[in-house]
Amino acid sequence: MNLQPNPDLLPADLAMGTVMLKVGNMERVWGYYREALGLDVVAEADGGLYLGRGTVPLVHLAPAQGLQVASRGEAGLFHTAILFESQSDLAATVAMAAQFDPSAYVGSADHLVSEAFYFTDPEGNGIELYWDRPREAWDWDTTAAGKTVRMASLALPPQQYFREHLSEEAMSRVAAAAAGVGHVHLQVGDTATAAEFYVGTLGFERTADFHGQALFVSAGGYHHHMAMNVWNSQGAGPRKDTLGLGEVLIRVPGQDDVGALADRLKAAGVSSHHTGAELRFEDPWRNRIRVAAA
Repeated sequence: MNLQPNPDLLPADLAMGTVMLKVGNMERVWGYYREALGLDVVAEADGGLYLGRGTVPLVHLAPAQGLQVASRGEAGLFHTAILFESQSDLAATVAMAAQFDPSAYVGSADHLVSEAFYFTDPEGNGIELYWDRPREAWDWDTTAAGKTVRMASLALPPQQYFREHLSEEAMSRVAAAAAGVGHVHLQVGDTATAAEFYVGTLGFERTADFHGQALFVSAGGYHHHMAMNVWNSQGAGPRKDTLGLGEVLIRVPGQDDVGALADRLKAAGVSSHHTGAELRFEDPWRNRIRVAAA
């Protein structure tokens, strides 16, 4: 992975920011994120609620009564992935979410680079709760296309995980444990177009490509900051205005990084709105993205 500054790449110290969701039933969805995931209101602004841990916002719930739920095969959000600092913090939140609504739990997996548990909120938005193994434990392969990280989906039984990592101490401080948005996973129509946009234009680096079914990209050698798959959405066209994903925020170190991306988008013929401090644009499926200086 090329970690040297490159004007054609996004900066290595990029970070994912708040994911905005358009919500039909604010009380129900806000209740889920509060009671199941231990998130609290960080701010009330922009016509909605910013939810997070401590002062770190993770999800922005924006009221959107009147919009329809997107169909399973449309482009949009696959899941928002919330990253925890320790296995015990992850186990405590997973246990709380499972106790609040067992039907929202949809699976778990050991991905080699991480350990992950999956849920769905009341309006169908996917959620991943995960912990990263140390970077020195990740394995990379060198191919003709570059370096790719080894990932898999191995069994990760929840009850065994609780026995190994869940503690009363972690449960007592579950809502205070630090967490952040580690990555965002999208549904798209095809991964070749996704690669052209997210790698060729935006400047992410490709970290994995699973036979045209899923593409993983990152900055700075992370396993992935974003992913795109066609598991439910092969051939999907531009999105309609529906409930679900409203906007993905990407944070870069400074305004020079925002400007460099604005130049790349302009050269590629991608329409954008540049305020000087941030840049707003859409991907080929009308998923809205905002890139802002930290």
